[in-house]
Amino acid sequence: MQIIPKILNELQQIVGEKFVFIDDETRYDYGHDETEDYNFPPHVVVKPTTVEEVSAIMKMANINKIPVTPIGAKTGLSGGALSIHGGIGLSMERFNKIINIDEQNLQVITEPGVITQILKDAVGEKGLFYPVDPSSMGSCFIGGNIAENSGGARAVKYGVTKDYVLNLEVVLPNGEIIWTGANTLKNSTGYNLTQLMVGSEGTLGVITKIVLKLIPKVSHNVLMLVPFYKAEQACEAVSAIFRAGIVPSALEFMERDAIDWTMKYVEGVSVSIKDEIQAHLLIEVDGNYTDILFQEAEKIMQVVEQFEIDEVLFADSDEQKNALWKLRRAVGEAVKSNSVYKEEDTVVPRYELPTLLKGVKDIGNKYGFQTVCYGHAGDGNLHINIVKGNMTDENWQTEVPKGVVEIFELTVKLKGTLSGEHGIGYVQKDFMPIAFSEMELELMKGIKKVFDINNIMNPGKILPHSL
Repeated sequence: MQIIPKILNELQQIVGEKFVFIDDETRYDYGHDETEDYNFPPHVVVKPTTVEEVSAIMKMANINKIPVTPIGAKTGLSGGALSIHGGIGLSMERFNKIINIDEQNLQVITEPGVITQILKDAVGEKGLFYPVDPSSMGSCFIGGNIAENSGGARAVKYGVTKDYVLNLEVVLPNGEIIWTGANTLKNSTGYNLTQLMVGSEGTLGVITKIVLKLIPKVSHNVLMLVPFYKAEQACEAVSAIFRAGIVPSALEFMERDAIDWTMKYVEGVSVSIKDEIQAHLLIEVDGNYTDILFQEAEKIMQVVEQFEIDEVLFADSDEQKNALWKLRRAVGEAVKSNSVYKEEDTVVPRYELPTLLKGVKDIGNKYGFQTVCYGHAGDGNLHINIVKGNMTDENWQTEVPKGVVEIFELTVKLKGTLSGEHGIGYVQKDFMPIAFSEMELELMKGIKKVFDINNIMNPGKILPHSL
């Protein structure tokens, strides 16, 4: 399709000429996220700044059956923001205001284009805490977090994005503006449209305002890095820690290659590791009373000492804590810089993590590819990076997809599912029948059609074989 002059003129009338872009450089810049090396440029990039402008754009697009793809900070890992059918790339970057921090009710009203870290810092200055902390929080938008139901390291204790969203202002594909819920902690009034929008990856509407629940900020934490001689034992220790009655604020898994590659990639961060070490757990406990935290840390030590571990590193300063977190959060970028790769975002009940990790390695050996694994072990969320390395282009194209299918089949067999926090988007949609029956997928297609009868809202995402 092409954006004809009449449509272009209408867009310029809505948002102003300087916020409508058809040049190749801008289109290609907005045609990618962080998903491998894909680039699907929209035919036109539009940057609205009010809900009324978004409404007018959607009404016009719906009448003319023009695809619209909401675009946030372009940090996604499943291709959710790729304009695979061209059309309008709807950049939300000008929706960048924190509207109100309500200290009395512990809530914040924000626009979707606010960077997550900026939101966290702003409420933190008021003594409040928004716990969701994806690794890209220094660059990702809060709206994208809602679209993907993002998690992060501290989801193990505090929950994921959906647990903090109270209400949303949404522009529907036909241009109608609705609020999905209420600014209350409890709501048992009708269908839960708010939670339906969370994780819908921009396929049901455009989020323009967000009401989030906040909690009081905690004042202390203890952080430890535990080296394991056997990677599967590191996974076994995860469930054992919870069974001992401890709920860490973070419990992260990094196998050897992940930490080695990251130390080469990140300057100024170094950890001494013996050659025989296969994996690490990064474990944090937090709260307001240091004596309780030290008791919890001691109990964790009693658990991990039942396994084959080396000397545990306790971070004894904020500088050292920040360095360890920098190391963990940079793993994804380090792997990407090392090799062509594919990343899968599997999640299983945490007790099944050792079985999943072993299965992933066995499948990699079967099809001839290397994997580098890390992730939010406390949630059972394992990020599996399949690296091309020395594989031939032919084997990369033919063997890796077979291995991915087997990894997903194993994940579902272990009562897990295909994505814990990155979403399905474009790259995983055709694997959905592994996790869902035909009837379940038909229900999802029906929901999509109710919201978007003309299939203009981020088409070709989530649902298998979708157009």
